[in-house]
Amino acid sequence: YPAKNQQPCSTAGFSSRIRTESCFLCQCSGLRSAVPLAVVEEILLNLPAHQVVRVCRLVCREWKELVDSAAHWRERCRREGIQPQDPSRAPDGWCQFYFLTKKRRNLLKNPRAEDKLQGWKIVQNGGDRWVAEENRNPFPHSPVTKCFVTSYGLCLKQQLIDLKKEGYNEAFMDQLQPHIKISDWYAPRFDCGCQYEISVELLDRRKKPICTFQPEKVFFQQWNDEPWCEMTHVFKDYGPGVQFIRFTHGGVDTQYWAGWYGIRVTNSSVEICPAEER
Repeated sequence: YPAKNQQPCSTAGFSSRIRTESCFLCQCSGLRSAVPLAVVEEILLNLPAHQVVRVCRLVCREWKELVDSAAHWRERCRREGIQPQDPSRAPDGWCQFYFLTKKRRNLLKNPRAEDKLQGWKIVQNGGDRWVAEENRNPFPHSPVTKCFVTSYGLCLKQQLIDLKKEGYNEAFMDQLQPHIKISDWYAPRFDCGCQYEISVELLDRRKKPICTFQPEKVFFQQWNDEPWCEMTHVFKDYGPGVQFIRFTHGGVDTQYWAGWYGIRVTNSSVEICPAEER
């Protein structure tokens, strides 16, 4: 326990003290066996993962071997309830799997029209322009209640994701080649034909395309059941240099009706996920 009136150590001070004292422990052969490695590993498992990698791993050879072991990260995943989608298929690298799963999130802003068109760049705004409104047909996932709606002229909107700003630097992307999972939901009106389109590009530092997903346009006929459909794609083995992701989608009604009778889109997502994900 700290002495009375003693201020608690900062994280930086704590990390420095761990490194200094542990180096001394590892260098002194007489003390090396004083603390069993099993005890050291238990201590490491109770420290923040980023400190274990950035600080503890550099202390000595024994600690490096513990931190680099699959057993350490497998146990950390077990304790934190992080599991592969397919339990029968172990990840190729438990450390990579741990960090990618912990960092995983939707990189698109305002994907469900909750803040109207905020966060999106309007590329095409034809007809009566983009609007956000309540879903006409219940969405398969109950929390999603709003969508973006297109008009009788082509409507396209876009987001540019800067991977470095989101915590995925170039070395990380180049070396690990994590999967990039795309998902987008779209639906027509029952009484009007319409068209849906999407384009997702992986870009280099100059914003030049490295890899592109651009499927054929989807058409709906008039008098349909207003089905919600999901468009998905996973980028794999895309090579080095990816620093940006450009996500563009939208559509138009095909009967040229004034108002908002075109395709509806919502719940879009772009996620960096472990390669084990399918």
